[in-house]
Amino acid sequence: MAVPIPEPRISRFEKLGFGMFIHWGLYSQLGRGEWIMNLGKIPKQEYVKLKDTFTAKDFDARAITSLAKRAGMKYIALTTRHHDGFSLYDTCGLCDYDAPHSPAGRDLVREFVDACRQDGILPVFYHTTLDWYQESFQEDFEGYLEYLRRSVEVLCTQYGEIGGLWFDGNWSKPDADWKEDELYGMIRRLQPQAMIINNTGLDNLGRLGHPQLDSVTFEQHHPKKLDQEGFPKYIAAEMCQTINAHWGIGSRDFAYKSVGELIETLCIARSAGANYLLNVGPGPQGAIPALESAMLEKVGEWISLCGSSIYEGKPSNAVCDGADFVLDTPQNSYWYVHSLGIRGDANVTVDPKDSDAKRTIRGISRPISSICWEDSGEPLWFEQDQKTGEVRILPTGFPYGTNTVVRVARIAYQD
Repeated sequence: MAVPIPEPRISRFEKLGFGMFIHWGLYSQLGRGEWIMNLGKIPKQEYVKLKDTFTAKDFDARAITSLAKRAGMKYIALTTRHHDGFSLYDTCGLCDYDAPHSPAGRDLVREFVDACRQDGILPVFYHTTLDWYQESFQEDFEGYLEYLRRSVEVLCTQYGEIGGLWFDGNWSKPDADWKEDELYGMIRRLQPQAMIINNTGLDNLGRLGHPQLDSVTFEQHHPKKLDQEGFPKYIAAEMCQTINAHWGIGSRDFAYKSVGELIETLCIARSAGANYLLNVGPGPQGAIPALESAMLEKVGEWISLCGSSIYEGKPSNAVCDGADFVLDTPQNSYWYVHSLGIRGDANVTVDPKDSDAKRTIRGISRPISSICWEDSGEPLWFEQDQKTGEVRILPTGFPYGTNTVVRVARIAYQD
């Protein structure tokens, strides 16, 4: 059975490769994660007072999109409304529990969209389907779904063309009729090029859902390559992950991932053909913490040095040793090499060694003209058996003072 041809919006989405997730809202003022209203058992009448101190004085949408661009991120998914029910956009009379009716006095989503367009970033709107603020969520679910659809309609009609809608919360009522046909049908009518994604949560990684959905999700877990033979439509995949242990800022959370781990995870996601959506949690009034900004910029430096193929590259059928993998583009293939040693004097180098062990790639029969490191242009020794499709390569180790965690070699083919 054949693999379906991806629709243009899905093909575009897959080539974005790397995106920024932003969880920011009233909860950010407490610095205890985005679920604090629920987990902290804060009564609604107390929690809503956070609106009175929400100034968004540090929210600079252009600074955020510029950071995303330096990090090599091609799209941003912003929490336009999270589970606490507070909206960062003007709900146009549906509710006054939104940013324009707070001391911020601004439509923050409009600022976000405008900045995205200035920097060539695709704007995506996260929107909760679960709501702890609206009493109708528990008492009049039909009425609540109408409120939800009208809220999403505002997002689809007031901000021009958008990149997608990213929903989260259907897992809260697994047996309910969420009337997805009506919601997604409205989006298709108003935003035909928008991706529609509905997060399946931690317990249903990669699960297919409604036929209108365009991507499966892998929350906080490494994705698996989808076998799409016989699928009714081509589906993208996306892994979303926190940079520490919370989505919303945790002021006492010191468990940040390393830059090396972020690079490795980006590579793992792309090896499976999935996008990597990496979250940041802005501070109380909207500024991205300096540490998170610095980490993202370092990932961007790695992409500029040796990872540009993560965007156009598709998972190859070639089989590598260990964690190594290959991405294919129409012109070249790119070998992503893990666990390289460092070349250096034993007096200053930890575990010094040349990478004198040859590695093997199986499944490349196209005649190769050269293999060289992307970061330096250094050619690598190789031998190829076109009949068996086996390529043996000698990858040189990192020069002392250099370590890109994952090193990428470009495989060029004969004309």
